[in-house]
Amino acid sequence: MFPLDIWLTYTAACLLLVLSPGPDNLLAIARGLSQGRLAAAISGVASGTGILFHVATASLGLTLLMQTSVLAFWIVKVIGASYLLWLGIKVLRSRNLINFQPTARQPLRNIFLTGFLSAALNPKPGLFVLAFIPQFVNPKLGSVTVQMLVYGAWFAGLTALGFALMGIFATGLSAWLQRKPKVVNGLNLGAGFTFVASGLSIAALSQK
Repeated sequence: MFPLDIWLTYTAACLLLVLSPGPDNLLAIARGLSQGRLAAAISGVASGTGILFHVATASLGLTLLMQTSVLAFWIVKVIGASYLLWLGIKVLRSRNLINFQPTARQPLRNIFLTGFLSAALNPKPGLFVLAFIPQFVNPKLGSVTVQMLVYGAWFAGLTALGFALMGIFATGLSAWLQRKPKVVNGLNLGAGFTFVASGLSIAALSQK
């Protein structure tokens, strides 16, 4: 059902996507810088869980509904754009996404929830899953639904692992950044603008 050559090609494509800069891997890196390896790992797993949500909805046909229904697409787009815009404005105002003060440390459940919502409320991954994964699915090799779920779960797993590793490796910069408050402030501003830009790009999405 899963030919090795197709699987390797699919894995390579997934890894390129994981390495592409975006708000979700930025979250994992910020958690790693601020709170260490465990927070980074949880943020990465949360993003992977968000991808699993999109895989499940695509397999159930909800993403297809979003593609064909103007109202469903508009609702999902507004929710996703609003959340990322809110997150970006919050970071720009507080500038504490990357913060080394003990009082600013976020509970791990909040880190997971933020990472999950950032991925799950963003309609782009859902549309991507629906457009990308079927290219590797072959009805002649077995159940299309099973293939969608397996390929999707693998993408989610690679996302979780990749983002977690990015955050974990970022922890090595923590000691240096604690001596560079201006750099930290610049990183927080950059993160905030990234979330705002992502929210605006979602708001500009058109139904195809």
